[in-house]
Amino acid sequence: MIQLIRELGASYAFVERNFNLVKRYWGWEVVWLMYSIANALSITFIGAGTEAVTGQKIDTNHMILYLLVGTLVWHYLSVVFDNVSELIAWERWEGTIEYTFMAPITRSTHMIGQTLFSLVYGLLHTGLILGVVALFFQLDLRGANFGGSVLILLSGSLSFIGLGIVASVLPLLFPERGAQMTHVIQALLLLFSGVYFPISVLPGWMQPLARLSPATYVLEGMRAALLDGAGTGELGGHLGRLVVIGVVALPLGLAIFGQAEKYAKRTGKLKRSG
Repeated sequence: MIQLIRELGASYAFVERNFNLVKRYWGWEVVWLMYSIANALSITFIGAGTEAVTGQKIDTNHMILYLLVGTLVWHYLSVVFDNVSELIAWERWEGTIEYTFMAPITRSTHMIGQTLFSLVYGLLHTGLILGVVALFFQLDLRGANFGGSVLILLSGSLSFIGLGIVASVLPLLFPERGAQMTHVIQALLLLFSGVYFPISVLPGWMQPLARLSPATYVLEGMRAALLDGAGTGELGGHLGRLVVIGVVALPLGLAIFGQAEKYAKRTGKLKRSG
């Protein structure tokens, strides 16, 4: 029990450290927040302007909500993915990688702290964006299943944490370009997952690939729960797939990272930054 408390305290230390970094670089945080708000509003205004662009009578309120759910869910998932996949990159940027990897803690403790930070930071960031967007649009979610949407989001977070851990191996093994390579993975997920459109409009060869992305099931489940008011039982298929992906991705990511860390230490890549 004492050991568990110690490990949790060590994990919280990484959460606190990362929020201190956010405060240190507050200027960049303001820029990132303003850009994210402008991006969310721009995409949502596409829904509001669809009728004017097409000249057809459509339900613009539904279109606005459809795009807004996609924008906010993707923003949250991408923040979680970014922060977890940049586990090593953060240490290199701050020059603390040797101290962190020599500290008397397990790597899982380090990862738990980084993961908790990414979840809290992602929720706060996305919540601020939602608050601003709500000032511009009348959002009618009276029939939404909020409980089911929370379950979908939690399951999706588990899946993206696993993917983020797998992706974090790239900056570990490729100091010069690994961080950029994680953005390629994120871009492919954005393309294949139906963030702003149903995956049925994708070419036939792309649709099976879309079914491999956990973001596809998060977005479909969130839209079903929030826009269609689907019951939690009806979301079971999406929840089940997300849990399976998370259960597979998490231990797989930890195993891959463990082997990559040993290789990086043996070959001297751990300290290198370029």
